[in-house]
Amino acid sequence: MPRQARVYIKTAFVQLLISLFVGALLLINAGLRWQSGLNVLLPVYYHLLMVGWATQLIGGVALWMFPVHSRERPRGDERLGWIAYGALNGGLLIRAIAEPIHTLEPRDWSAWGLVVAALLQVCAVWLLVVILWSRVKGRSETRRPRPGDV
Repeated sequence: MPRQARVYIKTAFVQLLISLFVGALLLINAGLRWQSGLNVLLPVYYHLLMVGWATQLIGGVALWMFPVHSRERPRGDERLGWIAYGALNGGLLIRAIAEPIHTLEPRDWSAWGLVVAALLQVCAVWLLVVILWSRVKGRSETRRPRPGDV
């Protein structure tokens, strides 16, 4: 398994564990009514689960399993994969900090933090699509010409 795919997948598992911890806090809080303010973590929980775990796991497996780009560069331009990784996880981190703060007490910087986080995450997904698009080939695109083909 390529290093980049391993990093994506392992980070996805870390995000899963963090999201399960936040989800458990939310469930315990719902039952015991510790703090009403903990409910601001609900969007963070969903983002960690769906973007941090699911999207990152899908991206890592796709980077690993999709057909090779070329013999010279089987995975295409790996720098784009690392930029996507940084943007996805940077956006998640910014969102995990800015979202609860903005919900409790809206500030200009927290609103801009949410905008930056969303832009980073969208750019990361677009980069993954760009990286993987050329690796999705139809049967006719991968078939070698036979002697006598015109």
